Amino acid sequence: MTLALHDFAVPADRAATAPPEARGLMRDEVRMLVSVEETITHATFRELPRFLRPGDLLVINNSATLAAAVDGRYRGHPVVLHFATWLDDGTWVVELRSPNRMPFTDAVVASGARIELPGAQVTLRNPWLPPARRLWIAAADTDIAPLLTRHGRPIAYAYVTQRWSPEYYRTVFGREPGSAEMPSAGRPFTHSLVTDLVATGITVAPITLHTGVSSPETGEPPSPERYAVPEVTAGLVNATHARGGRVVAVGTTVTRALESAAEPSGRVRPRAGWTDLVLDGTRPVRTVDALITGWHEPGASHLHLLEAVAGAESVRAAYRAALDTGYLWHEFGDTALLFAAGRALS
Repeated sequence: MTLALHDFAVPADRAATAPPEARGLMRDEVRMLVSVEETITHATFRELPRFLRPGDLLVINNSATLAAAVDGRYRGHPVVLHFATWLDDGTWVVELRSPNRMPFTDAVVASGARIELPGAQVTLRNPWLPPARRLWIAAADTDIAPLLTRHGRPIAYAYVTQRWSPEYYRTVFGREPGSAEMPSAGRPFTHSLVTDLVATGITVAPITLHTGVSSPETGEPPSPERYAVPEVTAGLVNATHARGGRVVAVGTTVTRALESAAEPSGRVRPRAGWTDLVLDGTRPVRTVDALITGWHEPGASHLHLLEAVAGAESVRAAYRAALDTGYLWHEFGDTALLFAAGRALS
């Protein structure tokens, strides 16, 4: 099929509506498409070690997923409030949705609006990324962390047809609570697969990037996100490149974090704070040599990031192959391993 990368349609039956475990698969049995300069190989995720080599560095995101969706009411209407991230002054960035998980349109949302939650009240202050009005800065009359523990559940969208327990939204790497949505590129990893990778000479190192909520409005830029690249990981990235190894980012979150800490030379420094980096054709990657990723919707900013890693033609070929051969989309779906040009398999 022909494919314009940012103008394509994903058939409804390609949405992974349930975890692979509900389809009789282990997490690491989802399909994996491997792309090397437009050459496509189809595999399963547990075969990942054969596509890497001793001396490569796998960088993972150790952010853990919050139970960030809470039922509430706004002007008498039932709503779901998504807690995206906390700000330095104690307020939160939030998103209002309808009970059927669609953008909330039953009433006009404006500054000063009050959302009633179980035992709490949240007041919307100002849009987070104006002129878009999807995300709001909000203040609560209670501590949000206990509220989420008692009344929250994982954020899910309309294509997920039933509720799944928080266990299905955890990755084996999650240690630092803070992500509104699961860093889903890490979901297919199992403890046994990580053991196999380490046993074959592949190093694993963490960053932390707390994801916000997805589904941005048209023209809305990617949200700023909290991140940290620790000193040990920065040192391992630099040492890996010095000896000719490859840095493989597990997810767009890891790519964003590493590239936010990378100098123009590609050397990575330990850094922490907020990143608003947008990777695209005008800002290609400096330090990431390959990327493990899920499949993204048409028009998603993540597609530009994939192009920044692997190049537009390789990404287009990968998406064409995925659509032609039945790969599944979204956080419970299949995956891909995309190599940058010149970083081919050995």
